[in-house]
Amino acid sequence: MVWFTGLSGAGKSTLAERLRVELQALGRRVEVLDGDEVRTHLSKGLGFSKEDRDTNIRRIGYVARLVARSGGVAVTAAISPYRQIRDEVRAQAPAFFEVYVRCSLEELTRRDVKGLYAKALAGEIQNFTGVSDPYEAPPAPEVVVDSERETVEQSLERILDELERRGHIWRGVRERLLPEAERGSVRSLPRLEVGARETSDALMLATGAFSPLAGFMGEADYAAILADGRLSGGHPFTIPVLLRISEADRGRLFGADRIALWQDGEPVAVVEVEDEYRTFPDREALAVYGTDDLAHPGVKVLSDGGSWAIAGKVWGLRRPETGFPEQDLTPLQVRQARAERGWRTMVGFQTRNPVHRAHEYLQKVALESIDGLLLHPLVGETKSDDIPAEVRMRCYQELLANYFPAGRTLLATNPAWMRYAGPKEAVFHALVRRNYGCTHFIVGRDHAGVGSYYDTYAAHRVFDQYAPGELGIEIIRFEHTFWCKACEGMASSRTCPHDVSQHLALSGTAVRQMLAAGVELPGEFTRPEVARALAAGTGAAHP
Repeated sequence: MVWFTGLSGAGKSTLAERLRVELQALGRRVEVLDGDEVRTHLSKGLGFSKEDRDTNIRRIGYVARLVARSGGVAVTAAISPYRQIRDEVRAQAPAFFEVYVRCSLEELTRRDVKGLYAKALAGEIQNFTGVSDPYEAPPAPEVVVDSERETVEQSLERILDELERRGHIWRGVRERLLPEAERGSVRSLPRLEVGARETSDALMLATGAFSPLAGFMGEADYAAILADGRLSGGHPFTIPVLLRISEADRGRLFGADRIALWQDGEPVAVVEVEDEYRTFPDREALAVYGTDDLAHPGVKVLSDGGSWAIAGKVWGLRRPETGFPEQDLTPLQVRQARAERGWRTMVGFQTRNPVHRAHEYLQKVALESIDGLLLHPLVGETKSDDIPAEVRMRCYQELLANYFPAGRTLLATNPAWMRYAGPKEAVFHALVRRNYGCTHFIVGRDHAGVGSYYDTYAAHRVFDQYAPGELGIEIIRFEHTFWCKACEGMASSRTCPHDVSQHLALSGTAVRQMLAAGVELPGEFTRPEVARALAAGTGAAHP
């Protein structure tokens, strides 16, 4: 139930009708309950005393609940001047979304072609809300729009953004690239120097990879994620995406409406500043990483960052560029590629390592029932001892070219940086792959883990807290897989009856040590083409 409230002439009916069109385009059934029409039909004969006004609002609320109960969306546009009766309707509605359309009395009088405000101010009309009868503005509506300062389109976009952020609608992926006409003024904006991580987050926000976020999150969302692993409106989201700043930068940028983010001498994005607030790195470390150990790479990043954050929508000046132009595909481009291939379903696979036989096994098992595979390696910032991205990309290309059927795979880069947040990052990665168009996502036993900070299969259990369909993507949970000498092939604990002494599985650390020593990787661990690409890329040589 979307409940517009505000003074007569503020623009409630206009916004309600525009919202109806947008929601219907998303496939929702919508009924608009306009105050004037309700007065003509449902509430004919009622006057404008407080008792009659309350009765009118109760009737609107009752009909709106009937619409919602039948699966529709009720959009109301009534002055509803009294806070108590609005709160009564809110308490009875399962999902009440209040929009306060604010406008000054001076502006309402100016735009009133019928002259009703002028007559009320002259005492010619009694019980006129906002003049001779009170209007009690809502203290904490879901959205406040200002029809005096905003266009209808701007107000509508803010309403839709908040509906999406709270999980009421899903508009899909939308890019936010700064229009060419506005780029000339970017260099005159207050400037904030950022690093690779902030640039990555900004450009992923701008391309819709972090939807429903349209920008760096505000204080309410930050607090809700630390407490519940959700945005403040309830939408699942487990990793804070913040623009952290120092105390010095906070003072320098104070009061700016827009700032430009610069990296390596070039502007990369513009932020529409909505808020600034203090962060709590110690609390955040425990909530996201489950530890405050500075040896954890994610905790170290927090400790080195600023203690303040800027919130606001992000406009990108370019799409992410990771050095692999053919694979640097945005969420919309991946979705287009999926459509061109005719895939009804697509499974995503997250990796920051070269794909070995166990990974290949999981991917091919998934492809038995899913149309296509998105091999989506993370090529943003990782730990210093991880295999370099250019080496990994050559390995992926070799594997897909030689061991997967043509037309069943798509290789694209994920320009995010690695948080190593274990189960929290598993959910985060799933949401990102949903935005890239995946219908399914593979999660292994230690997804996004590092060291011994997370229990085995914690990344599986974390998904139990979400209702079916809540994430918008189906999770495929795989057990530990390995090469079994007795089975003479890949297997898992679900399919192999043999003792662990028959199992061959190499850790990433062991692989790096073998490469450094020039020891040839066994065929049971990885394909020979991949082993050669790894050896060449890391400077190792087979004996």
